[in-house]
Amino acid sequence: QVQLVESGGGLVQAGGSLRLSCAASGSIASINTMAWYRQTPGKQRELVSQIFSDGSTNYADSVKGRFTISRDNAQNTGYLQMNSLKPEDTAVYYCNAHIRLIYSSGTYSYWGQGTQVTVSS
Repeated sequence: QVQLVESGGGLVQAGGSLRLSCAASGSIASINTMAWYRQTPGKQRELVSQIFSDGSTNYADSVKGRFTISRDNAQNTGYLQMNSLKPEDTAVYYCNAHIRLIYSSGTYSYWGQGTQVTVSS
């Protein structure tokens, strides 16, 4: 019913920038919260940033001042602009969205497939 497709990951040197995108498609009535998580091998998935339907945002302390989350509601797309990247930002980044479906009263959580971000020192 709903797909989240991430793009924009890759290999970058420390201090560089990447922009991740998360495009949602399917039977979408509206998208509430969009978020980015990241995960490294052997560790739990951690929240990087969230953006709510009113545009308010929050960030993990480790990325504050370096990452910026945004969304285009008309395109059902979320973004994560990552600047001043550090080797410790290396992870698989996942998009998550809480979506209300057409013809449904419920809101459901969906995940993208993940995109690898590697920051070399």
